[in-house]
Amino acid sequence: MTVNLTRIYTRLGDGGETHLGDMSRVPKTHPRIEAYGDVDELNAQIGVTLAVEGLPARHAEWLRRVQNDLFDVGADLSVPPGGERERLRLRAEQVTWLEEACDEANATLEPLKSFVLPGGTAAAAQLHVCRTVCRRAERRALLVQDGGPEVVRYLNRLSDLLFILSRAANAGEEPLWEPGRYA
Repeated sequence: MTVNLTRIYTRLGDGGETHLGDMSRVPKTHPRIEAYGDVDELNAQIGVTLAVEGLPARHAEWLRRVQNDLFDVGADLSVPPGGERERLRLRAEQVTWLEEACDEANATLEPLKSFVLPGGTAAAAQLHVCRTVCRRAERRALLVQDGGPEVVRYLNRLSDLLFILSRAANAGEEPLWEPGRYA
């Protein structure tokens, strides 16, 4: 699939509407637009994460793959089902890959004894930001009534992976919640 972007501005969205992937027009506040907008924000936050020092090479490699997959997620969300053309849809194999990455990374961590406070190293803190944006994107994807189930599954597993990677980035020195500590 080739994408040619020769002109960035079109003026077509100046009235508060935009095209979906099937060229239908919807308001920019449409649930589909909100959902893939949050996926786009997540992708940008992952880009920030990749710029932070201290991320293991293996985890950076995974995040670069995730960035590409998130464009697939956005493409899936941007086109309602039906139509004459076959469209790019997220595949179950992409969710399975996330599960395998979760298992691999989690196997290196100590079991949790409390909830983790967002923070620690710069990489861990940024991964927590990614995790929370991912959860929002998942909630928005659920509002797309005819959305594909793989999109929601992918975002759910991705938020798990981002949590696990944040723990790994803290290398066992993660800040833990102490219930009632300041009560």
